[in-house]
Formats: sequence, C-alpha cells, structure tokens
Amino acid sequence: MKYSLSIIVAAILLATTHAALAFDQNHAAWDALLKRHVVVAQNGGSSGVDYAGFAPDQRALNAYVDGLSSVTQAEYRGWTREQQLAFLINAYNAYTVKLVLTRYPDLKSIKDLGSFLQSPWKIEFFRLLGAARSLDEVEHGLIRAPGVFDDPRIHFALNCASIGCPMLRDEAYVAERLDARLEDGVRRFLGDRSRNRYDPASGKLEVSRIFDWYKADFEKGSRGARSVAQFLARYADILADDAAARAAVRQGQAQLRYLDYDWTLNDARR
Repeated sequence: MKYSLSIIVAAILLATTHAALAFDQNHAAWDALLKRHVVVAQNGGSSGVDYAGFAPDQRALNAYVDGLSSVTQAEYRGWTREQQLAFLINAYNAYTVKLVLTRYPDLKSIKDLGSFLQSPWKIEFFRLLGAARSLDEVEHGLIRAPGVFDDPRIHFALNCASIGCPMLRDEAYVAERLDARLEDGVRRFLGDRSRNRYDPASGKLEVSRIFDWYKADFEKGSRGARSVAQFLARYADILADDAAARAAVRQGQAQLRYLDYDWTLNDARR
C-alpha cells in the first residue's frame, strides 16, 4: 500500500507532538524542587521542608502540578503499575506542599488549614485524572483502593507536612527505583528512634500511631505479613539494639505501644 508524502509527514509530526507532550515519568521538575528545598536530617530518618525557600519557586511548583492535572484517565491506564504509583505519591506530596504554601508562614500545623467542619485533607483544591480531588481522595480513594496497589509501604512515602510523618524525600519517586525507595523509606522511618523504638525497660515496642490508624493495611497479607507485629518483625535489627530485644521483636513477643503523633509543621526553619 502506498502513502502520499503529506500523510507520512503528518504522521511523523503527530508522533513528534505526542512525544513532546507525553508526561515526564522522571518527574524531573518535582525532583529539582525537592533537591533545592528538602533538608534531610543527619541521621537520614527525617527531613524538614524549607517552605520559605519554596515560596519563590511556586511558579515551578505550579507548572509541575499543572502537568499532573493534565494527565488523562486513558493515559494513566496505559502506564505500568510502578508508573501509576510513583505518579500518585508524587502528586500527593506536591499538592501537600502547595496547600501549606497557601498560608505559610502563618501556620504551625497543616491542621490549621482545616476547620471544625472540614479537615485539610478533605478540601478539594486540585484536579487529578479528570476529577476534582482532595488529598484524602488521592490517598484513600486511589492509592489505598482495595486490590490496586495493596502495599502498606506507601504510608512511609506519603508526607503529611508534619514532624510525626515519615520524611519527604529529597528526590522524586520514579518507576525504575520505586520498590527500592519504598523499602528504604520504611527502614529510614523505623530507624528514627524519636518515632519508633524498642524500650528495654518496659519490654514494649513503641511505634508510630501510623501502625494503629492503618492496621488493616498491614493485615492484608501483602509484603509477607498478616499483622503489624509480623511486618515490624522484618525490621527487628533496626528497631532494637541488642540480640535479646531483636529476638523479641522478630518473634512478635514485644507488646506494641503507639506513640503520640506530632502534628507540628515540618518546617526546616523552625
């Protein structure tokens, strides 16, 4: 079958245009912002966000989130599972920063952005995949939707702009390194003794309240665990210091105690 030169040229132009408009799976714009404005603690287990530095960069942040909003359902469905999850994690974290910046520096906690009738996580202030969304809808409706990703490690990748929350990484999540970064996020969070530790005096394993709030996610059998204790047992070497304590954690013998959550803003300049 013969094609005219004009049809061939048109096809090439269409393909080139599509490639130019295709979503950047490296999330390079978000990665650059994170590298400039996230300060990782010396222990590597927590971080602070330089919101004051982020503020002048809002044009770049807006351009990135506008790119997120432009992705269609059809385009999203054509991606791999890893691309989809990286996209949603980055979207949640980027829109959280954007929300904080709407009132920064006049807030001490992200909770200050809510009201008696509506939490900040339920405010629909952006569009994603063709619909108006809140942060809760991204986390619970898309990421935690039953049978979609079913990976409890996402709780250590999503950052709620609070000291008690797992750290915001100084890099974007990308599909090629997603599994390794999710695992690294768990280990970093559990290794931060201000939020997770074995107390030899009481014999209790003191952990973040995340494990209480999202207990059901750790009981689904994903990642080889059917309970919070079984999940934590895999990280006994991080949570406890001596052999006996590690054995107690590894065998699920340590009673769990959930620590209070610190909702103070994770401001690097605090």
